[in-house]
Amino acid sequence: MTVPAFEEYVPAIDCTCAGCAAQRRTAASALPMRYGGHPAAHGARRALVLATAAGVVLSTGVAEAASATSTTGTTGATDDRAAEAAGAVRTDQGGDSPQGGPGPLRGGGASGPPSSTTTTPKLRKSSRADIINRAKKWVSADVPYSMVKYWSDGYRQDCSGFVSMAWNLPGNEWTGSLAAFGKRIAREELQPGDILLFHNPADPSKGSHVTIFGGWTDYTHTHYTAYEQTKPHTRKKTTPMAYWTNSGSYVAYRYKALSGGNGGSASSVKGFPGAGQFGPGASNKYVTQLGRMLTDRGGKRFYKVGPGPGWGDADRRATQAFQKAQGWKGKEADGLPGPATWRLLANGTGRDIPGTGSGSGGGGGTGAGHGESNPGSKFPGRGYFRPGQSNSHVGRLGKQLVKKGFGKYYTSGPGPRWTEADRRNVEAFQRAQGWRGGAADGYPGPETWRRLFG
Repeated sequence: MTVPAFEEYVPAIDCTCAGCAAQRRTAASALPMRYGGHPAAHGARRALVLATAAGVVLSTGVAEAASATSTTGTTGATDDRAAEAAGAVRTDQGGDSPQGGPGPLRGGGASGPPSSTTTTPKLRKSSRADIINRAKKWVSADVPYSMVKYWSDGYRQDCSGFVSMAWNLPGNEWTGSLAAFGKRIAREELQPGDILLFHNPADPSKGSHVTIFGGWTDYTHTHYTAYEQTKPHTRKKTTPMAYWTNSGSYVAYRYKALSGGNGGSASSVKGFPGAGQFGPGASNKYVTQLGRMLTDRGGKRFYKVGPGPGWGDADRRATQAFQKAQGWKGKEADGLPGPATWRLLANGTGRDIPGTGSGSGGGGGTGAGHGESNPGSKFPGRGYFRPGQSNSHVGRLGKQLVKKGFGKYYTSGPGPRWTEADRRNVEAFQRAQGWRGGAADGYPGPETWRRLFG
């Protein structure tokens, strides 16, 4: 028989179908209010305990068949429907972003103490770079969205599980419990690794969601880079402050156990130590720290040995590769770190060093090895395609995007001024090439340009 979909929180006590039996059992064991459970469940729980027992007796055969179906089903859709029937929390981001409740790690990642639902865990120290680098791993892996499945690291594949993973929490939390692991801050204080959290205590199924703040995209602070878990998979996306929906309801939090270090392998030095610490003949702890931060950001291939305290060609080449990944040229990409280079490395922001032969024609790609099929279509340089820029190259790019069928975000134009519509259309084109992560950031690089105009 087809399992009916009930809108009521409390199902009919005398109904013998599998759906009602499952909801009676779920309501009887729903989360208590101290862990973010819905207040409506609290009053109904005691009465439903007895009703559940009676309902199960009446519907044993059907309920057992439904239970067998839920444990043998293998599709994500079946899992999602089962979890929804079990009272999992939903958000209104597109109307289709459910999340599970607090719980321990699962699968291969299940180790250590249980979730905070049963104990008060000792928080693990994490730096901002640690948090962002963990988030990037899911982005690179295109971890599929699910509120009932668990990734290989043991964390649930929904928005709150993603943040639990990035913050390295001992268990899977949800939007109703994540705030306990952070301290509230003002939005203007946001830095990479902080989160923007919206939990609706009146009805957690209406709008609850959480994202990781990855840094401001421009000086206006109207948009930021958000790392989040949403359908169909983990993404890194320029997002309006604070979110696409319910923007005014999001609260900024900073992880309580944030370490003073700037990276997983860097020391606790906070500020730029000065240009004199780097270059030929230099040998000190800052060179080692620089090298470790660079290897964390994709520069490992430059180092055959090390990094170490003695400045070498590997340090210069790795630093230059990182600077070029930001779109810098000339003296800005001379291979010697300055305050801007150091700040991006220390905070875990900016673009990673692209891999060799990655074809990352997005903002970070170098386009090496890709010749131009049309001399007249030579890439003019990344500096023309940034917030606040207005030039003929932007207009030409927009017209070509429309010609190629990637102009859906233009409400008017395209025109010579770079806008968010340009960036989103470029991102759509890059993703159509099969690129992900930093290779599909919406900023054209040589390979993006070649494919558009070649």
